[in-house]
Amino acid sequence: MLSKIQNFIHSVPLTKFLFLGYGFIILIGTFLLSLPISARDRVFTPFGDALFTAASASCVTGLVIHDTYAYWSLFGQIVILILIQIGGVGFMSLAIFALTLTKQKIGLKQRFTMVESVNATKLSGIVKMTRFILFGSLFFELAGAVLLSVRFIPQLGIATGIYFAVFHSVSSFCNAGIDLMGSFGNISWLSTADVDIMFNVTVMALMIAGGLGFFVWEDIREHKLSFRHYRLQTKIVLSTSLILSLGGAVAIMLLEHNSAAYEGLSVGEKMLCSLFQSASARTSGFSAVDLNLYSEAGLSVISMLMLIGDSPGSTAGGIKTTTFAVLILSIVCVFKKRKSLECFKRRISDSIVHNAVCVFMMYIMLTAAVSVFICAFEDIPMLSAVFETSSAIGTVGMSLGLTPQLSTVSHILLVVLMFVGRTGGLTVLMALSNAPQSSKSQLPTEKITVG
Repeated sequence: MLSKIQNFIHSVPLTKFLFLGYGFIILIGTFLLSLPISARDRVFTPFGDALFTAASASCVTGLVIHDTYAYWSLFGQIVILILIQIGGVGFMSLAIFALTLTKQKIGLKQRFTMVESVNATKLSGIVKMTRFILFGSLFFELAGAVLLSVRFIPQLGIATGIYFAVFHSVSSFCNAGIDLMGSFGNISWLSTADVDIMFNVTVMALMIAGGLGFFVWEDIREHKLSFRHYRLQTKIVLSTSLILSLGGAVAIMLLEHNSAAYEGLSVGEKMLCSLFQSASARTSGFSAVDLNLYSEAGLSVISMLMLIGDSPGSTAGGIKTTTFAVLILSIVCVFKKRKSLECFKRRISDSIVHNAVCVFMMYIMLTAAVSVFICAFEDIPMLSAVFETSSAIGTVGMSLGLTPQLSTVSHILLVVLMFVGRTGGLTVLMALSNAPQSSKSQLPTEKITVG
């Protein structure tokens, strides 16, 4: 029996293995969360609700049907926390680390799967990179927990305060956006923090650290602050992330500074909330203010940031900053009439451009299709539907409070979007495709008019 299982694992293509692996984790989480021990009232949780919660936690999205603190017991919350951690660092990272602890040989199959899982650019050093991912995650999460405990322990006591600090540190770094603020009678993240600068900056730092990606941190560790020695991907990630974070914050500040969402806040607090909201929109999905008070323009900006997401090999989702950068560079390339894409004195291959266009169009079409369905059959405004679907496929988790009100069919569609967003558009396409590799021969070219 064991040999048959091993033969099956070795026969499954890498992308299908990752696809099935995340699906298996979600099913285990669904089973555990459906048990009475997982609910605070000790009742069986409906399969659909358990599936949605498990998928949201495993895909580090953060959309919820039930308030995490009010509905789930301590056991249920710990299950959710474990799913967040697995989804954040990747199940293949944990699997390979377990193999290294047992001193088992790690073959090419596992190494190639790990490369696919974390979007690595090369095979060499992937096992060492796995250790860096796990210990790096542990370092950031412990540091965040220590800083957050300063806020929670005085309010909740030592034991509960430490638990809350650990839960929110892991959720912030893994960009899950799931919180226990229902304990305070209000699920708005920052409304309980009284715009505490250290508290908010700590959460932002964790979100950004998780969203930059482990390969960026490895590059920074190796070359310190020498930007010119960084790899091209690191340069693009850092530059694009900075532009999107600051640009998003400025746009939100300009659009919402006089809105009801920022009523009673000083200019400094408004700037802090805008920066927090901009960073959170591409990563974790924590809300600094009540998003229902935002204007349609402000919600549109956040929807676009959620679709872009953060960096490859990170705990965040979306089309990724590198994909967005390649698309923008394509426009520049056409505008300047260049033959190839260039960035930081390096040329980007045409295959990467094709992949970027493919991912972008896939996300746009899925978001549009599900948004139209939810808008039509749930009778909600189109912008609200787009916001919810962008949050799902971007694995962000921001919500206007509509998720609990949606039907089972809409929940299933959002689960599909979360799954696509976490595993990656290209991974899903390759996992579902059985098409053989194209031959080396080429058909005759013929020009068509576009634009």
